[in-house]
Amino acid sequence: MTELAEKLPADVDARRRHAVELRRWLHRHPELSFGEAETAARVVAELKRLDIPCSYPGPGGGIIGRITTDPALPTVALRAELDALPGSDLTDPAYRSVYSDRMHACGHDAHMTMVLGAAATLAQNPPDGNVVVVFQPAEERGGGSRVMIDAGALDGVRAIFGGHVTHEWPTGKIMIRKGAMTAQSDRFHITIRGRGGHGARPHEAIDAVVIASLLITTLQTLVSRQTNPVHPSVVTVGKIEAGTAANVIAESARLEGTIRTTFPDTREHIHKGIRRMVEAMGELHDAEIHLELNEGYPPVINTDAEVKLVRDCVRSVYGQDALRTSPHASMGSEDFSYYLQHVPGAFFRLGARRPDWEPIPLHSPRFDIDEDVLPIGAEFFDAIARWALRHYASAEP
Repeated sequence: MTELAEKLPADVDARRRHAVELRRWLHRHPELSFGEAETAARVVAELKRLDIPCSYPGPGGGIIGRITTDPALPTVALRAELDALPGSDLTDPAYRSVYSDRMHACGHDAHMTMVLGAAATLAQNPPDGNVVVVFQPAEERGGGSRVMIDAGALDGVRAIFGGHVTHEWPTGKIMIRKGAMTAQSDRFHITIRGRGGHGARPHEAIDAVVIASLLITTLQTLVSRQTNPVHPSVVTVGKIEAGTAANVIAESARLEGTIRTTFPDTREHIHKGIRRMVEAMGELHDAEIHLELNEGYPPVINTDAEVKLVRDCVRSVYGQDALRTSPHASMGSEDFSYYLQHVPGAFFRLGARRPDWEPIPLHSPRFDIDEDVLPIGAEFFDAIARWALRHYASAEP
């Protein structure tokens, strides 16, 4: 056990065993965005076991549980995600996904387990206020947080808190920073229409594969040569479709990619640059090229007061050494950002890597967690809810 885990209450062994069992069940049964029926049923069963009233409209929706002490007192929300990702699970065979094409590669199984653990202690020992536990669908694809907002998850909520496991820090460290925690994410789709032909007679064709290759290379200069290097940004082409046979010049090609930015001016500059390059490449090669830019999740912008609450809570519960910060935002994206457009709140990172582990990135088929983080995360969700409620109650006239 880690140093922080040793500071948990005396029943930590029983709570840890239940947390590990629950997390492993969730890990074995991943479901994709807006299809989290089995996962939701397990979460609802856990809330009912704890006698926490909850609502769930069925697949496509999320779960809202309410721990009500006194409706006149402040209310905070704790958030977790239900969905998993497409991909093959290469984690521990003891709890590997039962499906060959999907897995919890982003730690949502851990987040659900932590928030349920916090709900258990909050229900057993009611705080000085009220807590809403939110289990949302489709964080990975679809912005399920907006479904929860429409369902009333934030009604009467003073602030919301969310967390995410990571290998960037070892187990027992908690990171938070002021302002932007994650980047703006946008997606682009580029369709190239050339003229197909025989591989032996390229002069009779307009090669969509060559044009796509040139575009992929050229788009990288948007960051490396046309963007201020102190403004973090990323342009990635993650998917390409083209061609039918080795001796056939492809008539069409399709590129899909993502743009990550942390400054509005940089975002606008990159969008304009992509449009300019697509237009110029079409003119240069006498091809039809269509660009579609889709706005993704906004950046997660933590509110200063709630960042201070998290920092003070970490120091109080675990000591200064457990607290971490970062000089820059993550270039990942998170739909927790939509909650923060409605109420104050803070999003933090929970170290979940054993000291002897090689760091594995999120979304990797090998991403796994040090299960010692489960009781730590549950305790911290519980602690920040109580800490924030006491603060809000004392601040009210």
